[in-house]
Amino acid sequence: MIQIGTTVIDLSDAGTLMALAVGVVMSIVVLLLFIVLKRAGEAARMTSPLAGQMYQLGQTVRLLSDGQQQLAGGLTHVSEAQAAAQTNMIQLMEKRLALVSETMNENLQGSARRTAQSLGDLQQRLQTIDKAQANIEKLSGNVLSLQDILSNKQTRGAFGEIQLNDIVGKALPKDSYTLQATLSNGKRADCLIHLPNPPGPIAIDSKFPLEAYEALRRADTQWELNEAAKMLRASVKKHINDISDKYILEGETADGALMFLPSEAVYAELHANFPELVREGFDKRVWIVSPTTCMATLNTMRAILKDARMREQAGAIRKELALLHGDVERLGTRVGNLDRHFGQAAKDLEDIKISADKAGKRAHRLDNFDFEELAQDVPPTPVAPLPPKP
Repeated sequence: MIQIGTTVIDLSDAGTLMALAVGVVMSIVVLLLFIVLKRAGEAARMTSPLAGQMYQLGQTVRLLSDGQQQLAGGLTHVSEAQAAAQTNMIQLMEKRLALVSETMNENLQGSARRTAQSLGDLQQRLQTIDKAQANIEKLSGNVLSLQDILSNKQTRGAFGEIQLNDIVGKALPKDSYTLQATLSNGKRADCLIHLPNPPGPIAIDSKFPLEAYEALRRADTQWELNEAAKMLRASVKKHINDISDKYILEGETADGALMFLPSEAVYAELHANFPELVREGFDKRVWIVSPTTCMATLNTMRAILKDARMREQAGAIRKELALLHGDVERLGTRVGNLDRHFGQAAKDLEDIKISADKAGKRAHRLDNFDFEELAQDVPPTPVAPLPPKP
């Protein structure tokens, strides 16, 4: 037993023990609670600055969050602006690239066209050059052939005759000349022009003093030049004398003849450096002509032939004029008759028009039942008088 003051505690009593145990436990609990509260107050005092820091940290975090949101919005705006700018830049670049591409295509196409045209022109020029080369080669062959022809006197004479025949055939009618005409003395002229008297038929003979002319062109020294000139004078004089003796026949041909030189160069050389030969030809009544002057002379002869033929046909022309005058008179008479017929026809047409107008007006009145107007327009029918009574 335990006695505390006046209180006696019996330890052998179970209830007492239970009460003691509960009291001890409660005391311990209170003590522990006190310790806990004390420790909690100390912890609260210790965590109070930490709470302020935590609050500030929360504010900072919230500010950071707001800043992050603003930053995110700004980044989004910047991203959108950058995307729009990039899109615009891409579109602008695409437009510029398209424009540059189109310009380059046009330039390339233009360059291609110009190149193709230049190549075409070049090809045409090359073809022209090829043709010219072929013509030159052909001409070279023709020149060589011509040289071969002119190197022989007989072939050279045939060349002059062919050229003369061509000129005469172009200038005169076929019935006004004779080629290789034989005269009464048995000599044969290259061409005989049948001119009326006067002057009468005139002979043309072709001559070509080529050897002397070529020697004159090839002369290098004064001696060679003098010798070639002598040769040319002798050759031309011989031709003049031959033509004068063979082709000028009194009473048969004209009082003169033509010597045809088929070379303008030889003709020019004679007139430029050998005028005495030209004068000698005049004295012998032999006129030297070139292809050009021969054509002019033949055209003059053609005018003479035309005038002579018109004189020959003067009677027939007068007869035809008389017949033409009669035809014109008959034509005038028939035109007068036709004019009268036209006048009568015009009058008949005018009368027909008046009748047609009247018929149209009557038809219009009938259509509108204007019988009174019709009765007024109709002239009264004359009534025959009654026979007298017996």
